[in-house]
This record gives sequence, C-alpha cells and structure tokens, in this order.
Amino acid sequence: MKLFFITTILCLMACEPKSTSQYEVNKIPVGTLEITGRGDSPAWESAAVLTDFIYPWREDSPPPTAFRALWDGEYFYFLYRATDPLIITPQGGEPEKDVLGSDRVEIFFKANDKMDPYYTLELDALGRIFDAECRFYRQVDPAWAWPEGQLQLHASQDEKGYTVEGAISIGSLKQLGMLQGNRLLAGLYRGEYLPKADGTTETRWISWIRPDSEKPDFHIPSSFGALILQE
Repeated sequence: MKLFFITTILCLMACEPKSTSQYEVNKIPVGTLEITGRGDSPAWESAAVLTDFIYPWREDSPPPTAFRALWDGEYFYFLYRATDPLIITPQGGEPEKDVLGSDRVEIFFKANDKMDPYYTLELDALGRIFDAECRFYRQVDPAWAWPEGQLQLHASQDEKGYTVEGAISIGSLKQLGMLQGNRLLAGLYRGEYLPKADGTTETRWISWIRPDSEKPDFHIPSSFGALILQE
C-alpha cells in the first residue's frame, strides 16, 4: 500500500503541467503615459521590471535586457531597454526585411498552444516593425499588418543601447482573440547581432523563458509566458 501511494504521488507530480512564468502588468489611470521612445514617462515607475532574460542556447550570459508593461483599460503598454554598445540596423532594402537583420526586441502573442493563429511583433532600434500573422508551424504571413491605428511604436538610441516603447489597443488584442480574461500569453525575446571578421553577422537569441527546443526556436508553445493584467 505504501509503495502504491508513493508511486501515485510521483505520477501525479510528473503529470502536472509545467508552471508558466508570469509577469504582473499593473494598471494606471487613462492618459498618464506618453509614448516617446525614451521610456521617460514617470508612469513607468509603477511597473515591475523584468530582467530574467537568458541565452537559451548558449552557456554565457547575455547583455542586460529590461522589460516593463502597464495598462490603463484602453491600451497595453510595453517598454524594452536593451544594453548594446554596437547597434546594427541595416538600411537600404525593404524596411520590414531590414528589421529581420537588425538588433531588435520581439513580442509574440498566442491564444493557446494550438497557435492557430499567433502574432509576431519584431521591433528594431530604429522603431521599424515586422509584424505578421502566423500559424503553427512557422506559417508566416508577412503581408498581414496589425489593425490600423491600433499600434504605436517609438524607439531611441544612446551610448549604452536602445529603447523601444509601444502601445497596443486593448480593443485590437480582443479583436484578434489574444486577450483571455485578464491574461495575455506572450513571448518576450531579443535578437542580438554581432559583426564577424568576414563582414557577416552572428545572431544570438535572448529570451525570457527557456523554450523546450535543442535549437533556436521561439515559434513553439513553450517559449511563451503569461502577462497578467492587474485591476
């Protein structure tokens, strides 16, 4: 009987779903946060600071990344601060494609683990956006765009790195089916580019959560956490 009891407990523990990393999004009064791209609004002082970013596929530590989020009932606001002494932002091609070769931060949204659909926002240090509607696995529609007028984005650079600041309407998140009650299932990532001697660049991927993948891949359910909108 004792052996059966222990075995049952171990089985239950093994069968429990893995806990999801969570970040609490504090609520602020409407009209108290202005998006400038510098992250200098006093309202950001009321946001929790998330710095738990890692190299999921490297042994060393990444350059610091800080994420903050707030909401006011009308908009979901987010702020990335990326330490980066050498910012790479290619220009001259198609703007959205240039984003994919730039130092950037990213935020993905999914409604559930089916990821059908899910949405990607890839945001570089110049304030350019690559947005796409996707379906599992990696069926990306780059022609899709976030609902018009429902996304604001600004960015700035200084000697220490870059800042990306954005606002997404709550209405658009509901319209796309991404807001589940008070939860946004989101992936928070960063692409860090380093120049190589041959003139190309090396990409190092940074993430809030360690995805369940042996190779770099954020387009899977396990790379997402939960942003909890507080009242």
